[in-house]
Amino acid sequence: MHSDMNAERLKLAVDLARRAGDLGLDYFRRRDALVVETKRHVTDLVSEADRELETLIRTALDKAFPDDAQLGEEHGLSEGHSGFTWVIDPIDGTAPFLNGLPGWCVSIGACDSDGPALGVIYAPVLDELFVAFRGKGATLNGAPIQALGGDLRAGLLGIGANDRVASERVGQMLTDLMDAGVGWMRYGSGALMLAWVAAGRLVGYAEPRMNAWDCMAGYVLINEAGGRVLPFPDGPGLLVPAPVMGTCAGAYDELHEICAFGSTPDW
Repeated sequence: MHSDMNAERLKLAVDLARRAGDLGLDYFRRRDALVVETKRHVTDLVSEADRELETLIRTALDKAFPDDAQLGEEHGLSEGHSGFTWVIDPIDGTAPFLNGLPGWCVSIGACDSDGPALGVIYAPVLDELFVAFRGKGATLNGAPIQALGGDLRAGLLGIGANDRVASERVGQMLTDLMDAGVGWMRYGSGALMLAWVAAGRLVGYAEPRMNAWDCMAGYVLINEAGGRVLPFPDGPGLLVPAPVMGTCAGAYDELHEICAFGSTPDW
């Protein structure tokens, strides 16, 4: 893929993440006035802020790169012809956002025929910008970042879960992790926790069902920071929630064995 075009894509993604983040922060400060809808259940929410931020991002990408496909949480898939697909979550962590908590972010990722390609995650309340492009390394506010050394006990593990998986399966996963002596935490946004794996703040992140727009940017960050990720389905599979796991290199095999994602039909 043309390197100049890739540089232009990354530059625009960074600019859009900041612009969308600034707009999101404005909404965050007056969130009591937002119109909020429930999608699947009481913690699966969408607000007018989510939709406006995604529209801002998608309109700019469509103008600059009309041949690229786009997949976003709120507006679905638009077809492209370049082989490059943008994967967008305008506010990952809508529930924390609406409850006045800082754990939300703008996530702009992209993939191509070789897999995850571009990742930009911006946490406006924290003013932290994570940026990566395949083969170019990963940064936090311009400084290089690297995943932790060591194994699964070298730090805290991030965990995500939702109603797409039976509660007893999630409970068993947590039991198995705790029996193995693993310390874990959950913090609002899965995309942000994946970025923290890349930054060496978490030893890994695991979630039994996650959407592509929640993980694509984080996957690029982790790969470029020296970690490992569980491959996300491509092609039509990009549209379907799938198991997600990203870790420092030394934690991957053991976490993969403990979580055993994909080992049974309900997992």
